[in-house]
Amino acid sequence: MSEAAFPALPALSDEERIARARAAYEHLATRKTCRAFADTPVPREVIESAIRAAGTAPSGANHQPWHFTAIASPEIKRAIREAAEAEEREFYAGRASDEWLDALAPLGTDADKPFLEIAPWLIVCFAQRKGGLDEDGETNNYYVTESVGIACGMLLATLHDAGLATLTHTPSPMGFLREICRRPALEKPLMIVVVGHPAADATVTDHALRKKPIEQIASWL
Repeated sequence: MSEAAFPALPALSDEERIARARAAYEHLATRKTCRAFADTPVPREVIESAIRAAGTAPSGANHQPWHFTAIASPEIKRAIREAAEAEEREFYAGRASDEWLDALAPLGTDADKPFLEIAPWLIVCFAQRKGGLDEDGETNNYYVTESVGIACGMLLATLHDAGLATLTHTPSPMGFLREICRRPALEKPLMIVVVGHPAADATVTDHALRKKPIEQIASWL
């Protein structure tokens, strides 16, 4: 097993580390889910760099069990919207429990998903059950959901850092995405990341602005 030296980290004082961590929090806290996008183009190079950043995420056995399909084609975006809205109509018409619908009500969501067609980019995130580093279709992958979840978080953070609005959309079921994106059966679609500039009239609900305080999300032992 060959090894390389651990990459050098910046030499910072404790005060500088605290300032950087606080600045990162304050920046990421400005990221809000956007449901109204403009059709303003976004360069492919931005999306490519964001996917590269996501690909640096830690993963089980370093198998990197993810695939990101970036879609700008109007025809494919339209096909995704039509299929997603068909599933969403079933969801809102009876597939979802009353409790689930009550939880969604403060966000004002419904079966109509125009952003899937208006936003310049959709990134469909797939989890690979098998494949390993060589993507041989046979080697088991490990901690797949956890690994892909971390990668998606890094994708969102990078897109936000690039000054773009994002939305994570998870129609259920999502099997149609595998067919539309021409991905193999061993891959499971986890989410669509909608990317672009917010529409001039985009808003955020008060409910979405509520974040749990650190006293609720952390404990110190």
